[in-house]
Amino acid sequence: MRAPPCRTGERAVPALPDLSSTEPFIMTQAQQSSSTAAGEADDLAYTVVINDEEQYSIWPSFRDVPAGWREVGVRGPKAECLAHIETVWTDMRPASLRRHMDGAA
Repeated sequence: MRAPPCRTGERAVPALPDLSSTEPFIMTQAQQSSSTAAGEADDLAYTVVINDEEQYSIWPSFRDVPAGWREVGVRGPKAECLAHIETVWTDMRPASLRRHMDGAA
């Protein structure tokens, strides 16, 4: 997702994820900060999901997890789910790249 262009002197605000989409969204730290800074209350419950490349995301718990993603067993408020991801996702490289680089060493 890309924020709309802004005029000189205006602060760009990242677009919020489309909850009607069937793809998980991964928010950057900048997007997380601006959402929180904007004072938006988020009372949704989320679940932490992971794909085959061992990339993590959060997904609204009221929605079916899309194909290619599976739940890891952590549910709760957005902040708790993101804190869990920050703890466990220590290597941002996709699993296939890690395997390739380990094989080349």
